[in-house]
Amino acid sequence: MDIATVFSSLNVAILLGLLYMYAKITLRSRALYPVGLVLFATLLLLQNLVTAYSYFVMTPFFGDAVLPYLATISILEFGGLVTLTRVSL
Repeated sequence: MDIATVFSSLNVAILLGLLYMYAKITLRSRALYPVGLVLFATLLLLQNLVTAYSYFVMTPFFGDAVLPYLATISILEFGGLVTLTRVSL
């Protein structure tokens, strides 16, 4: 569960960076595509905040069998966000 919490927190940090970058592009260009990226990053950020909070608070309620799946989901999302960040730079 600690691994899932750490990767969810890393996802939040990456999404904050992406949100900043997309907002800066939106203000500079006034195009609609970056507005969609800001919305996407905001919704994914909210999802990751709720996920990290639930992992932290509800750890005793999760069974041991589900923990590898939760960690895998967070790690895969981290990989996707790192790739998205790399492509966006």
